[in-house]
This record gives sequence, structure tokens and C-alpha cells, in this order.
Amino acid sequence: MSPDVAAAIAEELGLPRGGVERALALFAEGATLPFVARYRKEATGNLDEVQLGKIQERHEYLIELDARRGTILASLAEQGKLTPALEARIRAARGKTELEDLYLPYKPKRRTRATLARERGLEPLADAIWAQEATTAVTAARFVAPDRGVADAAAAWQGARDIVAERIAEDADVRAALRELALARGLVTSRVVAGKEADARKYADYFDRREPARSIPSHRTLALRRGEGDGVLRVALEVDREDCLALVRRRVVRRPRAALAAELERALVDAYDRLLEPSIAADVRAHLKEHADAEAIRVFAENLRNLLLAAPLGGRRTLAIDPGLRTGCKVVAIDETGALVDEAVIYPHEPQRRVDEARRVLAALCARHRVDAIAVGNGTAGRETLALVKAMKAAGQLPDGCLVVMVNESGASVYSASEIARDELPDQDVTVRGAVSIGRRLQDPLAELVKIDPRSIGVGQYQHDVHQPSLARALDGVVASCVNAVGVEVNTASAKLLGYVAGIGETLARNIVAHRAAAGRFRSRADLLDVPRLGPKAFQQAAGFLRIRGAGNPLDASAVHPESYDVVERMARDRRVTVAELVGNVDLVRTIELRRYVDATRGEATLRDILAELEKPGRDPRRKFEETGFRDDVTEMEHLQEGMVLEGVVTNVTAFGAFVDVGVHQDGLVHVSELANRFVRDPSEICKVGDRVRVKVIKVDRERRRIGLSMRIPP
Repeated sequence: MSPDVAAAIAEELGLPRGGVERALALFAEGATLPFVARYRKEATGNLDEVQLGKIQERHEYLIELDARRGTILASLAEQGKLTPALEARIRAARGKTELEDLYLPYKPKRRTRATLARERGLEPLADAIWAQEATTAVTAARFVAPDRGVADAAAAWQGARDIVAERIAEDADVRAALRELALARGLVTSRVVAGKEADARKYADYFDRREPARSIPSHRTLALRRGEGDGVLRVALEVDREDCLALVRRRVVRRPRAALAAELERALVDAYDRLLEPSIAADVRAHLKEHADAEAIRVFAENLRNLLLAAPLGGRRTLAIDPGLRTGCKVVAIDETGALVDEAVIYPHEPQRRVDEARRVLAALCARHRVDAIAVGNGTAGRETLALVKAMKAAGQLPDGCLVVMVNESGASVYSASEIARDELPDQDVTVRGAVSIGRRLQDPLAELVKIDPRSIGVGQYQHDVHQPSLARALDGVVASCVNAVGVEVNTASAKLLGYVAGIGETLARNIVAHRAAAGRFRSRADLLDVPRLGPKAFQQAAGFLRIRGAGNPLDASAVHPESYDVVERMARDRRVTVAELVGNVDLVRTIELRRYVDATRGEATLRDILAELEKPGRDPRRKFEETGFRDDVTEMEHLQEGMVLEGVVTNVTAFGAFVDVGVHQDGLVHVSELANRFVRDPSEICKVGDRVRVKVIKVDRERRRIGLSMRIPP
């Protein structure tokens, strides 16, 4: 890793250079981001996971930039066009756009009007225009050559102007200045395609819109591109033409009264109208798309993090119901570990209405399996099924203390048809798998949701319109971050969940599960070294994030890394207790003086983490589980009235507001302007996915199936 690279990253991100250098060195050695953030705080100067992620991302960008720089320098050298001045500018370029602008005049390209003019021998005439001399002896007549396609003097001047126009259009400084001007003063415009008004109703807000490019929100950029892709909107970037021409003149014209100034002016106008304007418009729109993608991915990632870290019910015996109408409701019982133990189908809704039979089946399953909770999917007939179960609870037909919870089933159908589901429940059909997934989501949302492609969970905005590789990478990073933050019980975790643990990956995860099936449960973290291909390096990266409850060493169930067991043993000896007696003894742990245990590899930051684990070993960072109650008399959109105040759950947060489930099969939107009694720049400042909120109904558009909500209500 070059010190210059570390210095550049440190300057760009405003981070200490030493911390950046050490972080990059650790990554180069194969360390994972979660491991470095958690267990190498002293090395990096306590850089957090977000900062380390930005360092990693920027480093990869600079590696790609340097690779492209090398390719360009080699190409220019091969062409014999690499001058010292050009090389210096290329080596100093800090971004891909700047680099490509510098290479543009020398880049192999298709045959252009300028190419043809050069082949016809017109470059000296173009040089004369470009020289901007006060007087010139060059005339077009000497370049007339009908056999080469130059019929007369007018054709000669035209060819020369084509060459000059291309020079202007390929000037890196001109392009950069025009881009800056277009971003600062340009307008993004949209209009409906004639005759497409009926097909474009959902884009009605964009039928005739003009908005400054510098301030257009990300969601509107993506909405416009989607409308354009659907063939119902025409989108363009408008920049004042005279302003742009004036800018080009300032960059190009050195002697306004040169002999061939008129020819230069004609070439300049042609360069802008024919070459620069469409190219710069495309560049600016690509820039806006890139920034919109980044913002949409950030929002999606934050929503996903909050969803994955939703409060778990824990290992409780659960009855899960996947509601349905004509085909009935699939009911499954799962034990504390999420294993399927029983199943049934009930038909309490139209068209069969076998309500009494459904009640008997549910009551019998609850009694037989001593059920602690009932999870009801929020899909079709979800509210009706929830009402049935709640009525049974009110009538005393369910076990005392049994929780009744509605569960978001987004993506459950994706899981039920997946290879993972077939491996886990090979003898069951998709309806049973879907119901099992609903129950497991209540027990442990994180462990279940990692089995689904994050893009199928539905907590993003325009997720199908953004750059998919970037989105997939960001979301995978969020899943890995959440999994490692919570920790994984190695004796019960699925291969999919284990695969997100730092240092493990898919192959080692399958090996762990196979070894567990063949040799029985792991009794210590050290047993993991018996897993095929799990060597010391992988063990170092993963061990602190893996939990083994009931192990002989209680630290194996905590986030204390095995490399720090020795310091805990010293702490216990100094207190004249065993490690088992120290773990969980809050009063005793709080008497430990950190400074006594600082050494060359462990500073106070790591020791504070160790003491926190000793106080609450294996603590779960997620919130405590709480029931959410919907109004029993509001189950359909038709029940909503303006002015109603309801409880709901935030299902999605976007740049323009938050969507809230109030139990009517259609989420309502709390626009950013209705989130609080103050200006809100970022909706995530106010609420997160999974939050319970009180909302007021302010608009019901039944025709367009839209609900307007407000959180600007008194406590």
C-alpha cells in the first residue's frame, strides 16, 4: 500500500493518516472489516465500522483509477503522443472523469467528420484557424482537391472547421468548465409523451416539470428515469446556450480580431451545438444518476439495517399462520429452535367460512405444543385472521400469556421457493415453508431474513433502478455488519447465517454445518479448528463473532476474542475468583482497574469492550420485543376517515418521507413535511423501519389507493 494513497484517502475523508495506513495494511493481510472494527481498535486509532468501510471503498476506487491510468499512459506511449506535460496531468488526475477527458483526444474512436477532413489533407488549414494569427497567408484554394472529396473552397473551410470543432469538444478544461456550469445552472425538464397521458397517470407530477439540476432530489431523478424508460416521459437537461457559448469563447478565443476569427467562431458554435451540448448533458445526467443511486442505496441500506436488527421474540414455541382466502390459511407449529413440529390448514374466511372448525384446530395446536406466541402474516386476509385469533384470546381459548403478533411477510414467497428452503424443509411444499418462515421471523428476524436476497425484502426506494452491483455489495455489507454485531450461535445457525460471519464465507459455512451434523455440537471455540479448511487465519477473524452456549469456558458464549482470554484469566486471578464466577458479576467487574491490564496489543478501548462483555456476556444489541396493536375496527382502506389517529409500524423510510402500516393492507405515506413540527432534512432523523408511531389520517385517495398520514399530532 503506497503512503501516497493512504495520505490521499486520509485527506479526502478527514481521518488520521496513521489510522488509515494501518487499516489498509490490515485489509491487505486479509483482515475483514468487522474484525478490524471490533478487535483492532488500537491499531486504527479507534476508527469505527463506517469510517473503515469508506476507507476500503475509496481504496478500491483508487486502485481502479490507477489501473486505468496505467492503461492510458501505455496507450499514449505506444501512439508516441505522451509528452511530459500530458503525463504530469494524467498522473495528477484525481477522478475517472478527469482522466477520461484528458485521454479523449487520443482515444481510438469511430470515423468522424474531423477524421475524414484530416484524411483529405485539411489539417494545415485547421491549424491556421487554430493559430489565431492577426494575418495569415493561408487560403482555402490550395486545399481544393476534387479527387479527395474537397470540391471547392467552401468544402475546404468546412472540413477545417470540423477539425477545429473536434479539438474544442475534446479539450479537457472546456468540458470540465461546461459540466460545472450545467450542474450549477442547468434545469432538468420533463414532459409527457403525446398520446401517453393515460398510461402515465402515476407520473402526473412530472408531465410538465422544470427543476434545478443542482438541487433535484435523488428520488425524483430516479422517478424521471423510470418514466423515461417506460416510454411515457421525455426528460432533458436545459442550459442557457449563450452562457455556454460565452464560456467556450473565454476558454478558446485568444485573439478576437484574428484574421480567421469568423471561421473559429463558426467552428466553436458547431462544436457546442453538435458535440459538446449532447455530450455534457449526458455526462451531467449520468452524474445525477450516480448521486441518486448512492442516496437510494444509502436509504435502502439504513432501512435494511433497522429491519434486520428488529427486536427478536427469542426461542419461544410459536404457531405461525400464512393467511389466505380460497386456498385457506396454512398453520404450522415450530419449536424453540424453529424446527417444524406440526401443520394444518384452516378455512375461516370466504368462500368456505368454517370458523368454528378453524377455532378448534388452532386451540388444539396451541394446547398440544404449549404455544407461547402466534405469528400471523400480514398478506391477503392477514387482518381478518388476526381478528379471529385475537377473538379466541379474548374468549380464553388460547394459552395464558400467549402473544399474538402480525409479522411482515415481504419476501417469504421468495424464500419458500428457494434452494435454501428446499434444503431446510425438503419434504414440505412452498405453503408450509412460507408459514415456517413467518414464525421464524418472529423468533429471530435476522436469522431468517438473511436467507432472502435483500433486494426482495422491499424496504428501498427505486431499488430496481439503481446500479445493481453497487446495491448488492452495499446490502451484503449491511447484512454482514448486522450478523457480526449480534453474533451467531454456531450450534444452531444455518449455513446461510454462518456465511456472513467475518472470515467464514459460503464454503466454510457448509463445512461447519456438515461437521456439526457428523460429529455433534461444538463444545468449545477451539473445536472449530477441526472443521476442514478452517485454519488459524479464518479462526482469528471469526471466533469472536461465534457463540457456543453451554461451553466449558463461559467466554466462548461471549464476544471476548480467544486472543484476550489470557487477560480475563488474569483479571479473575487478581479478584481471587474463577472466570466463571467473574463473568456476569456486575459488581465485581466494575471494581477492575483497566490501566493495570493495558499492554502492547490491548489498549483501553479493547479492555472497555471486554469489561462490557463480562458484565453482560453475549448481550444482544437489538431492542426488546414489544407487541404492536392495530385498531380492530380498522382493517380495510374503506374504514379510514380523515382525522383518525391510529397506531402503526414504519415499514419503509425514503428520502421523501416514511411509509407506515396501519393495518389496512396498504401502507400510508407520511411526507417529509408531515414528520415533525419543524424542518426535517432527512426522514431517518425522525423514524426508523420497525418503529411504532402514532399517525393521523389526512387524506384518503381510494381511486389511486393512496393514504396520506401525518405525525404532526400532539403527544
